[in-house]
Amino acid sequence: MNKQQVREVLNTVAEMFPDAHCELNHSNPFELTIAVLLSAQCTDETVNKVTADLFRKYKTPEQYLAVPLEELESDIKRIGLYRNKAKHIRELCRMLLEQYGGEIPESHEELVKLPGVGRKTANVVVSNAFGEPAIAVDTHVERVSKRLGIANWNDTVLEVEKKLMAKVPREEWTQTHHRLIFLGRYHCKAQNPKCDGCPLLGMCREGKKRMKPASNRKNKERTRKMAGVNGSVE
Repeated sequence: MNKQQVREVLNTVAEMFPDAHCELNHSNPFELTIAVLLSAQCTDETVNKVTADLFRKYKTPEQYLAVPLEELESDIKRIGLYRNKAKHIRELCRMLLEQYGGEIPESHEELVKLPGVGRKTANVVVSNAFGEPAIAVDTHVERVSKRLGIANWNDTVLEVEKKLMAKVPREEWTQTHHRLIFLGRYHCKAQNPKCDGCPLLGMCREGKKRMKPASNRKNKERTRKMAGVNGSVE
């Protein structure tokens, strides 16, 4: 898919989801970092339910370190992989206090040094907390990018990110990230995507493939009905 075609996709997705935004509840960069760390292999809805209590209980890195690990594990037990995530949170808090004055660093380079923080998490934090344009490729962004043909099916997550960065204007990276997430989360779902009537269908290679069998079935059904009508007339 070339830049002009990507532009058409971006314009259409902007019309579909003009108010797309980060759905993880947070009030500062520290809370956002914790929320994104917890969101790995977990829905934002579940994370928000857990952090509603978590962020009332813990306000600072010191407070996370002041309780036993088992207590923190219990606080986030509804989250998948909660034991590893509790350990990462404590290690992250310790590193923040030892190396960054208890504050979340603003640079991507420093963020990825934090325990439990990978490239995607760092992209989310720099873009949403610090206003630095970035495209975080999560499962939704990866899926819709490949279905639309912006990326190839065998591309890695990093390759998908690089292709999006090359084809999307830098000033639109963050908003595009949110809109593609909304597209994948609420419309182009992993199971049962809403291809029928989708405004992107004409530009979507995967959608065309999915709709072809349905079209063939309708044609066959129409042919059978016509044959039945003609037979009754005779």
